[in-house]
Amino acid sequence: MQFFTGDNKKRVCLLLVLWLIAAPIAVYGAVAPVLTPSDFTYVLENRADPFLPFISEKSTSVDLNEIVESEEPLTGMQLFEPGQLRLVALLRVGSRSAAMVEDFTGKGYVLREGMPIGRRGVVKQIAADVVIIEEKARTRAGKEIVSTIEMALKKEEKKE
Repeated sequence: MQFFTGDNKKRVCLLLVLWLIAAPIAVYGAVAPVLTPSDFTYVLENRADPFLPFISEKSTSVDLNEIVESEEPLTGMQLFEPGQLRLVALLRVGSRSAAMVEDFTGKGYVLREGMPIGRRGVVKQIAADVVIIEEKARTRAGKEIVSTIEMALKKEEKKE
């Protein structure tokens, strides 16, 4: 096993390289022609671009006016948007006010001033026949958008 040591190792590598170069010439009779960039053009028409990755990330364009939702979990009346509730009664005891609302199943809830409702709303005021809810939203640009929603008490008509 002394064949692959020292100078013999270099000779074997050199012979192997020469054989790899000479073998195609012996088989095909000549070296393959070298293509220059002007010899080949790629027609992209009706074909996918081979240099684009198969998997690409979503578009990185960001709408600065898009409302950013908070990540905190919703609890209690935050699970209901004001449009999902119907105002059925208003109560006033001294200086304290309360409103009674019900959802589409008929289940009742009590609202008080300052109570959060929906994703972004807070009960701002409970008046004589209306509940005013103020919704505050923040855009990606940091602009705060404030809107008010009024839930009016619908009076029942007397049936005769």
